[in-house]
Amino acid sequence: MSVSPLKVGVLIASVRTGRFADTVSRWFLSEAAGREDMEFHVIDLAEPELFEELRLTLEPAVPGPTPRLAERVAALDAFVVLTPEYNHGYPASLKLALDHVYAGWRAKPVGFVSYGGMAGGHRAVEQLRQVFAELHAVTMRDTVSFHNAWERFDEEGRPHDQDGSAKAASVLLDQLAWWGVTLRDGRTARPYGG
Repeated sequence: MSVSPLKVGVLIASVRTGRFADTVSRWFLSEAAGREDMEFHVIDLAEPELFEELRLTLEPAVPGPTPRLAERVAALDAFVVLTPEYNHGYPASLKLALDHVYAGWRAKPVGFVSYGGMAGGHRAVEQLRQVFAELHAVTMRDTVSFHNAWERFDEEGRPHDQDGSAKAASVLLDQLAWWGVTLRDGRTARPYGG
């Protein structure tokens, strides 16, 4: 049985200028920082080299990009996808990333931190559950969500409901830890062939 910390990727899906993702991700990473059973690796799709890699997937005449994103995903044990909801769905940048990596998500757990308007990103998360099921990933039941997100944080980037938000993050990370260790040990004992 494995005891080393889980390598958890925190995938920031929004690539928009002026995005609210920076506020939400800073808060989430500060909440997660106290976990001794996990180490966190940020994968920000707005990073210039990743953004360019994804952009090149849309250019059929251009030779294939160096698979930086695929290598980073393959090295991780679990994921938290931090996504906004745009027009009742998740960002196109995230769809490109999921399809581009494809096999790297298999037999790994995925949790969600979402934000948006009145639905708090729940519609985006429900769509993502279907996509991750097709990629053979296991999604966590509980999520962290912020309805009307821009009204839920103070000037320092802390949620007004700090206790409730912290509790939701803790529940999500506890579920991710259980599934992450279980699936990592399973992949080690018997490679996933789905």
